[in-house]
Amino acid sequence: MIETDIIIIGAGPTGLFAVFEAGLLKLKCHLIDGLPQPGGQLTELYPKKPIFDIPGYPSVGAAELIDNLMEQIKQFQPGFTLNEVAETVEKLEDGTFIVTTNKGTKHHGKAVAIAGGLGSFEPRKPELENLAFYEDKGVEYFVKKPEMFAGKKIVIAGGGDSALDWSIYLAEIAAEVHLVHRRNEFRGALDSVEKVQVLKDQGKINLITPAEVIALKGNDEKLEAVVIEKDGEQSEVACDYFIPLFGLTPKLGPIANWGLEIEKNAIKVNNALDYQTNIPGIYAIGDVNTYPGKLKLILCGFHEATLMCQSVYNMMNPGKKFVLKYTTVSGINGFDGTRKEAEKAVVKAID
Repeated sequence: MIETDIIIIGAGPTGLFAVFEAGLLKLKCHLIDGLPQPGGQLTELYPKKPIFDIPGYPSVGAAELIDNLMEQIKQFQPGFTLNEVAETVEKLEDGTFIVTTNKGTKHHGKAVAIAGGLGSFEPRKPELENLAFYEDKGVEYFVKKPEMFAGKKIVIAGGGDSALDWSIYLAEIAAEVHLVHRRNEFRGALDSVEKVQVLKDQGKINLITPAEVIALKGNDEKLEAVVIEKDGEQSEVACDYFIPLFGLTPKLGPIANWGLEIEKNAIKVNNALDYQTNIPGIYAIGDVNTYPGKLKLILCGFHEATLMCQSVYNMMNPGKKFVLKYTTVSGINGFDGTRKEAEKAVVKAID
């Protein structure tokens, strides 16, 4: 039996940052993830993707962000159960929990934080007759190794952040980038839309809207072209790779059977307080949860993780007065949340 304070399900950016916030409160964490390495979607799906909305980083690579988070939490020595899926949860009479994985590994903790992102996920695929045939022959659903597209002709389809971000990134290394979207308006960040427009004006991106890819052409070994329909007319665009980026189909997996309140494949939480679910002691943070006004951003997950850890601290220390101390005053190792130590730290800093 693995013993810890908080069992964190999901080792993506939100789960990793929760370890840091818990560590400041002297709480121990153990993370469970079905992937063989920490990082969640950022590591598994798009490690080289640039992220533009992390405070203090004009741009940071997905893998670099995970590396930095791992370095940040190393001092708190979290435990990891990787390549295993959290399958069942049992709430004991004393209010603690036992989480068991698909491989039988048992974890005992005082609280459970579900930080599983979108859960397990599959790419949403366009309905094209021979799409499956060209998978790994020119059809790619993720950009794990951008260098493989250097000097190649690329067609990207989609209107969200991933389609925009990868069009911007690949425009600098690919021979050609064609971005196809069925509407003139995009769902992604306004800044990314503006960058695509600039690259279009520079001749680095061929923007085709409103249009759709309706067919794939090639030989038995590789994709050679896509057929695009625009304004009722069809045209053929030669390409080496077709990358449809229509988002992911999320699946909660075994968590969906834990008695949690689910809404549209996400876990409902109390965002007015601490992101606790309908089961006291079980929290959901990051993209896996839902509440009025929810935004699926990494920085929002960081905020939710912080409040979750404060709630667990209060639950484990009933009646103990907690005083928030800034790490600029207390440092990392000196943070314990007591008023006496906070006052000492402030006086020392003033002296």
